[in-house]
Amino acid sequence: MPAALLALAIGAFGIGTTEFVIMGLLPEVATDFGVSIPSAGLLISGYALGVVVGAPLLTAIGSKVSRKTVLIALMGLFIVGNLISALAPSYGVLMTGRIVAALSHGAFFGVGSVVAASLVPKAKQASAIALMFTGLTVANVLGVPGGTALGQQFGWRSTFWAVTALGVIGLLGIIALVPRQTVNESGGLRSELAVFKNVQVWLALAMTALGFAGVFASFTYIAPMMTDVAGFSSGAVTWLLVLFGGGLVVGNIVGGKAADKSLMPSLYVILALLATVLVVFVFTAHAKLPAAITIALFGAAGFATVAPLQKRVMDKAVGAPALASAANIAAFNLGNAVGAYAGGLTIEHGLGYTAPNWVGAALAASGLAVAVLSGRLDRTRRQTTRETAPALFHV
Repeated sequence: MPAALLALAIGAFGIGTTEFVIMGLLPEVATDFGVSIPSAGLLISGYALGVVVGAPLLTAIGSKVSRKTVLIALMGLFIVGNLISALAPSYGVLMTGRIVAALSHGAFFGVGSVVAASLVPKAKQASAIALMFTGLTVANVLGVPGGTALGQQFGWRSTFWAVTALGVIGLLGIIALVPRQTVNESGGLRSELAVFKNVQVWLALAMTALGFAGVFASFTYIAPMMTDVAGFSSGAVTWLLVLFGGGLVVGNIVGGKAADKSLMPSLYVILALLATVLVVFVFTAHAKLPAAITIALFGAAGFATVAPLQKRVMDKAVGAPALASAANIAAFNLGNAVGAYAGGLTIEHGLGYTAPNWVGAALAASGLAVAVLSGRLDRTRRQTTRETAPALFHV
């Protein structure tokens, strides 16, 4: 794999850390600015909104610029956003910094996926995408716990200073290692928008939103599920999240390799596995050891979907994949929001902390149904093409 993928992975590590580390620092932020914990929690919602808006918008704006230049600009925006957060004198300024940093998130992963795929032969493209996303998975294993510990020890601002430094390292890596690519490779914004006329692009986005909604329907409520149902202490949740993060890393790598061998069959198997694991989690969540094992399997199945889903939308947006790829990152985040909301409804209606697993399983199964439909359309199109092809060798 080219060294340029390492630079992309470092950038992904910084972005993944800044996205999730705020969850562990909410009490410190709330105390510092004199706001409630729920108000501090809006810093997570604000970031997600920034991702959804920024992914297609900034990708479209950069459609006539070389992709390396776009990546450099996005890392610069990420650095500025975290610098604003580190220096924020008020809650409002901190929210602004979070949104500024979030604007770069979706576009970076969208354009970065296209660049990663362009650096390797077609047979290794999903693995290259997975390698870039490894930075995001490792952020959950190392970056988030480390950033949380740093912020609790030296103040939450120290975490944002550290993430800013990571952004600088990622920026320098992109400048030094990512090869210069030609300007306007896809034909510009019009070509990027034209791919959305393809129903398969929309089906790929729906797969992503539904599949990851299934992940976050359960994962959002993992802490109360483990403490109130499985019987773990609150202090054990950190290590359970590390276990989940380990599953993410393994699943990401395996999913990328599987997708390189056979993309759609891999998606069928992974989405079916995700739905199955979530159903099993309803029952294993009641005992410590089975719950811990299931958390690792859940992380692996959940993130094994990422590279195949990203590759699918890029394949269907052939010739102009950057905007569709960024839109898929927005679909991941839309799925996060929808899944968390749907899972929360079951708890609000008194169905218990394991009920979100049923919701997650249903959403993952819905994603599988869309995948099957998409694959069937592929087969129908191939069959039609063969039947209507000129009979060149017929007498």
